[in-house]
Amino acid sequence: MTSRDKSEPDDKLAIKPRKIIDDPELPERIRRLVNEEPYGVLCTQGEEEPYGSLVAFAFSDDLSAFVFATPKETRKYSLLKKNEGVALVIDTRGKHPDEMSRVEALTVTGRAGEIEEETSLQTWSLLLGKRHPHLKAFIEAETSTLFKVSVTRYYHVSRFQELRQWQPSESGHKKT
Repeated sequence: MTSRDKSEPDDKLAIKPRKIIDDPELPERIRRLVNEEPYGVLCTQGEEEPYGSLVAFAFSDDLSAFVFATPKETRKYSLLKKNEGVALVIDTRGKHPDEMSRVEALTVTGRAGEIEEETSLQTWSLLLGKRHPHLKAFIEAETSTLFKVSVTRYYHVSRFQELRQWQPSESGHKKT
């Protein structure tokens, strides 16, 4: 048995770029998914490693932003204050535990910022509270705060490997 030089590329293991499928219905597929699934995993970046947190979310009507609440005394809050880049992963695996090919997954990338302006805070708090009435006390607690994420891009995966992407724009919708 011979040892390989670790710097040599292994073509068998190389990830081949996937073709991104054009889908004019993608914005509506995204809307359906974010409206049907109440929770997702928010991915943040620490100094040494990534970190994932389960969050309840609500999206704006135009899909350009979403909001979530978090306690102020958490690792998630601390990481968000240091690095605004986030990803939210939403999926349907709970609906299809025995049929992976039917699972849809959505990765939403964007920039998170704590909502501090009172009018904006009230608007986003109402949106989140309407979507998750059972979290009203948590959302309104003095120890909690809201973060708004301005969406950069959506990555939608279906049938385990079919990739689509979509980018909302400031004036309507823009597909990429």
